[in-house]
Amino acid sequence: MDKDVSAGSATSTTLGHLALGLTLLAFGIGNTGVIDNVAASDAAALATWVGGIALFVVGLLEFRAGDGGAGTAFAGLGAFWFTWGMGTGAEVSAEAAGLFMLLFALLALTLTLGASGSGILGQGVYGLLCVSMLLLAIASFAGNDGLAKAGGWAGAVAGLAAWYGATATLAHWPTFTGRAAGRGVTATG
Repeated sequence: MDKDVSAGSATSTTLGHLALGLTLLAFGIGNTGVIDNVAASDAAALATWVGGIALFVVGLLEFRAGDGGAGTAFAGLGAFWFTWGMGTGAEVSAEAAGLFMLLFALLALTLTLGASGSGILGQGVYGLLCVSMLLLAIASFAGNDGLAKAGGWAGAVAGLAAWYGATATLAHWPTFTGRAAGRGVTATG
């Protein structure tokens, strides 16, 4: 690696939020059933490559740059999305699927608590992700399609928030802190 190239930066964090946002949007919309013939399983390739591998690599870059919070978030979520994407279509029990979502709801809860002070975009994305995974876990355990749709909507809103945060950083749009991103503040506030 060239010594003049930064291993992790606002740019890699922005890429991480963009990858997370797009993956969450596809996954969330698939769970809502709002588009005919589009299911969450249709997001498996995106989840594997963009949500899984890209997020994991961004997480490693963030660790290398010394940002343990972003590194943990992106590498952990990358591992989740890669595992989910590769396992889509495999025959597992509803209870096993629910347990998988519950375990990653715990990761999202950890990320939510760790993002305190990062603003509505940082903490909001992880908080909504936690709600989404929790609702999807309960829906799997209970066999409740209504809860699965609600979990999908929470995931889609989290995806929109992550996408907006990344886009605000690149476009220097205002964030919910009242300041423009990219001018001394991050996309998360």
